[in-house]
Amino acid sequence: MLTPVPSKPHTSLGRVLEALGDVLLEPVVMGPDTRRRLGGVVIHDPHDDAEFPANAVVLGVGVREPGEIVALLRTVGERGAAALVVRSPVSASAQLVRAANSTGVALIGLANGASWAQLAAMLRTLLAEGDVGDVSPQTLGGIPSGDLFALANAVAALLDAPVTIEDRDSHVLAFSGRQDEADPSRVETVLGRQVPERFTRRLGKQGVFERLYRGQGLVYVHPDGDDENFAVPRVAVAVRAGDEVLGSIWAAVGHELSEERTAALVDAAKIVALHMLRLRAGADVERRLRADLVSTALEGGSGAPEAIARLGLLGQPTVVLAMGLLEAPDDDLRLAAERQRVADALAMHLSAVQPRSAVALVGDVAYGIVPMPGNHGDDRERSVRVASAFLERTGSRVTAAIGVGPLAVDGSGLRASRDGADRALRVLRTNHGAKRVITAEDAHTDALMLELADLSAARGDVATGPIARLLAYDTKHHSQLVHTLRCWLDSFGDIGAASAAAYVHPSTFRYRLRRVAEVGGIDLDDPSDRFAAMVQLRLLPRLESPK
Repeated sequence: MLTPVPSKPHTSLGRVLEALGDVLLEPVVMGPDTRRRLGGVVIHDPHDDAEFPANAVVLGVGVREPGEIVALLRTVGERGAAALVVRSPVSASAQLVRAANSTGVALIGLANGASWAQLAAMLRTLLAEGDVGDVSPQTLGGIPSGDLFALANAVAALLDAPVTIEDRDSHVLAFSGRQDEADPSRVETVLGRQVPERFTRRLGKQGVFERLYRGQGLVYVHPDGDDENFAVPRVAVAVRAGDEVLGSIWAAVGHELSEERTAALVDAAKIVALHMLRLRAGADVERRLRADLVSTALEGGSGAPEAIARLGLLGQPTVVLAMGLLEAPDDDLRLAAERQRVADALAMHLSAVQPRSAVALVGDVAYGIVPMPGNHGDDRERSVRVASAFLERTGSRVTAAIGVGPLAVDGSGLRASRDGADRALRVLRTNHGAKRVITAEDAHTDALMLELADLSAARGDVATGPIARLLAYDTKHHSQLVHTLRCWLDSFGDIGAASAAAYVHPSTFRYRLRRVAEVGGIDLDDPSDRFAAMVQLRLLPRLESPK
């Protein structure tokens, strides 16, 4: 049996160090009060005056020099931060100790090899920042519902060995303390929140996963001497919910477990399964609730004020981001999963950059409502930076684009901000250009042309005048005069650029252009004729296709 605990572990600095210490975090200067409740996670940006939640943990990305750390301690201390995390190694010099003690901000080092993104994700998990709805006090097996870190520590105490809880893909969901007592491979796993690929390949070849997921008992894995980083044997047990395998528990043990500890590990797997199911169900419920609230807030109807209040955004200036995929899987299930995965990633990014951001997948678009505190007049630039930073971090793995709506001074402007973001996103999806982020203001002309094209199509408009004559000629003679005209107009009359776009020699292009003027009856030197042709080509469907 797992030892019961009375209540959910306090989301305090001491709690964070207990869960993430040893391997990830190193206390450098700690104040006397480590029980203060933490309020959120903030990534330090010297160019952004973001609003801090009370008692925030500030991630000092790129801050290395002692003078910079002292200055940042004073800055975040004035704003009520509880802790500052900087990259290790950092020594507790007299200067740093005085600054930390005078500001009341704890100074913590982040281990080399650990990424800031992973730390932000784990802190958010521990702090449960931005939860919507009630937090259930229910316990399962004596452990607060869904607290996998507390559960990992409880299992580690039973086995007297460091433990990790992993999903089916060998991602580390939680880990216990004392990981430094294992071996370098375990430390590497915890730092990366993922079992290294070389180990998973080896385990697969040895049939470990097959034995683990098909059997009901424990599976031992012993070092084979080929890797000096893998020195401590492992014991694993599958975590099941009926016939479904949810994941596994891995313990680094020096010897085979006794009969009592074997039974304890098997029993623990059953309780871990309950917690994992609870987490999954809770995440689904919260996701649906958040999606409903965000959708209601963006619609701007009578229910919007209450939804905005429940999201914690009442009275705050905000900007709406609309993100959609540019390339999507053909399979509907994979498409739905990819959209949700990217939406979750955006939610994590925005919550770290700007607390109280709200993100939800509504239809095929992920909407983010991002608070813009202060009156700096640079909300457009800040919004673009936030959106661009997210897409840069996801790299080529995510082919998405983000439209940025105008600033909504209060909740009543959210609908207009959403409409602007939608129009900007449509421009990005239609143009398929190099841009992946654009504001509603910058996309205004292109968006207007798309809307005029919609109106033209709805009215059943057809080509007239020179364009109609050129289309008829191309259809009859299988020529490319319309395409020639389009290339010339798009290139502002530059024959070299236009011929390159048409994939023909400049002399050939000049001949075709003369035929355009003759067949279409269009004066290419007349600005009015050129403008009329450009508008008609933009509004009507592209009927010709270059050969």
